[in-house]
Amino acid sequence: MVPALAVADALRAEGARVAFVGGQRAEAELVPAAGYELHPIRVEGLSRTNPLKAARAVVRAGGAVGAARRVLRAFGPDAVMGGGGYVAGPVGLAAATARIPLVLTEADSHLGIANRLLARAARRVCLAFPIEGREDGRYLVTGRPVGPPVTDRAAARSRFALGDGETCVLVFGGSLGARSINEAAEQAFRDVGFRVLHAAGVRDFATLRERVGGRPGYDLHEYLERFGEALAACDLCVARAGGSIFEIAAHGRPAILVPYPHATADHQTANARWMERAGAAVVVPDSELDATRLRAEVDGLLGDPPRLEAMARASAALARPDAAAVIAREVLDAAGSAR
Repeated sequence: MVPALAVADALRAEGARVAFVGGQRAEAELVPAAGYELHPIRVEGLSRTNPLKAARAVVRAGGAVGAARRVLRAFGPDAVMGGGGYVAGPVGLAAATARIPLVLTEADSHLGIANRLLARAARRVCLAFPIEGREDGRYLVTGRPVGPPVTDRAAARSRFALGDGETCVLVFGGSLGARSINEAAEQAFRDVGFRVLHAAGVRDFATLRERVGGRPGYDLHEYLERFGEALAACDLCVARAGGSIFEIAAHGRPAILVPYPHATADHQTANARWMERAGAAVVVPDSELDATRLRAEVDGLLGDPPRLEAMARASAALARPDAAAVIAREVLDAAGSAR
């Protein structure tokens, strides 16, 4: 939802009316909160391990195409943008069959199933990363859209009560959390000379809260609502390597990345290696992560300020602050061609 909302904001700034079609997950809360209308449809992801769930998803997808067609007829869009993921499949297909110009976005380092199926019908496929074999004129590398970065570091640090010269390590792993990172961080940072800002996610928060208790310098949260301020306030991130790497780059932060090992096509490893090759991150495979390794990596970076500063510069160089505006222009151009 982060890139889709960023593009929606850019479109709205250009005077466009924007509406979302989505399921009942994060979009059900985030889209209305951002001031956009949401048209819900019933659809679910295609299971790769459970044949019964996969069959159910196919049946629901068929029904979702019909529901999407009804939404499109009622709304009358000049263009449709697919934000990636399984919801984009039925809506993109409905748009293509209705001859409504279609623009696709891909936030990962490989094309998802929906985007692979719809790519031939799209006017443009906007990629977060260069993808081998996707270099013809249909594809455009734009970066992954994110919201505007927080630029007032002093105010952000004040929000988290960080003192002058106090070092802060930010640990996070998505809304559910990343168990291996959560466990390693809680053990690794029991007695440290820096502040820890840890967004544990909903799954592990209660357990970690019992362990952390009132530990000095360890600021545990289930979720950080103003996430950009946490990025602006910290000096080093410990994280997975999903789409949040573009938010890390937008704030120019160095990172220790632990890719989720079961991500589709192992795309998180590809994401992490992209940052590592640029000199912006250290990559630790999930199978090698434990408290000892994490503590050693963090201590090594914090103990080498010139390297940490070089990584921060490399991270900032990867940022694509114009990604949302570039994609919005592609959508508006597609809409103009329809008219």
